[in-house]
Amino acid sequence: MKFTFAILVLLTMTANMFAKVTRQPAGTADGKSVELYTLQDGKITVKILTYGGIVQSIEAPDRNGKSTNIVQGFDGLDGYVQTGNKPYMGAIIGRYANRIAGGNFKLNGKTYNVPKNDGDNALHGGVEGFNKKVWAAKEIKNGVELTYTSPNGEQGFPGALTTTVRYTLVGNELRIEYTAKTDADTVLNLTNHSYFNLKGQGEGDILGHELKLNAKRYTPVDKNLIPIGELAPVTGTPFDFLKLTAIGQWIDADNEQLKLAHGYDQNWVLDSEGKTVAVAAEAYEPTTGRVLEVLTDQPGIQFYTGNFLDGTVTGTGGKVYQRRYAFCLETQHYPDSPNHPAFPTTVLKPGQTFHSTTIYRFSAR
Repeated sequence: MKFTFAILVLLTMTANMFAKVTRQPAGTADGKSVELYTLQDGKITVKILTYGGIVQSIEAPDRNGKSTNIVQGFDGLDGYVQTGNKPYMGAIIGRYANRIAGGNFKLNGKTYNVPKNDGDNALHGGVEGFNKKVWAAKEIKNGVELTYTSPNGEQGFPGALTTTVRYTLVGNELRIEYTAKTDADTVLNLTNHSYFNLKGQGEGDILGHELKLNAKRYTPVDKNLIPIGELAPVTGTPFDFLKLTAIGQWIDADNEQLKLAHGYDQNWVLDSEGKTVAVAAEAYEPTTGRVLEVLTDQPGIQFYTGNFLDGTVTGTGGKVYQRRYAFCLETQHYPDSPNHPAFPTTVLKPGQTFHSTTIYRFSAR
């Protein structure tokens, strides 16, 4: 009897170590069925759509244990499909996250063209990026695995590329693991584009949040928000977040880089250089005590302060998303890397496997 009881206790403890994963129909997009996966572990609940691999919501507790959704989005699938999700809220971004100058790059002596959708730039994979695709899905331990095969020539990119993204939730950590293989030389830059407000989505601006970035350098941009090729020191500039600093402290400073981006929308060069999974960023919201840590093995992180949100988008719960109502921390390779040979390479070749990990860690203090 004692032995049987011990086994039952062990089995119960083991079961409690795993996230609860459920799925339900979410509608259709492009004539394909879309599902909503819900991951729940302890006090953290994450909802993920198979359309665009979108993180629809993340519920996390404040210092008093009160949970609320801290990412922007829509109440259902239709909100993303009907708007085209132009702000890319919560989505997987590919094939190439961030900007490619002129919408073109050279690879093996050949020029490839990606549709321009950001002035003279190709942004986030072109007009029909991974954020608008319905991904094949299957439940895995603690989460969901999404797969999409991008055919050769899609949005101008060479090679048939198969990408797998695993979302898993263990305790207070949402882990995103990216894997990709190609049948021809191509370029690749994957990220997640969640918009965070640690007060709660739609609950005012994020200027009082405090941010730390483990990056002593950043990549200054030109008028088209394309890196000029320099890795500039942050010391003595509004880009110095080496210690916790209010996002709003310098955001409207008389600085050419801030004026070009209408706030923060630059890439920071992480001190870890993409060599190992390390803490890249920490955000803290003083009134709720919520903390978000971002860990990654990518060489860069794009910090964006929702400068182009303008009140025209009504999101989850009827919240109107105004300028600077959220921030993004997009783990990545540097923008326009295919056109900057000195930047870490984004080339993926047949026989190679791209693998990268990003972790969102939630807590409160």
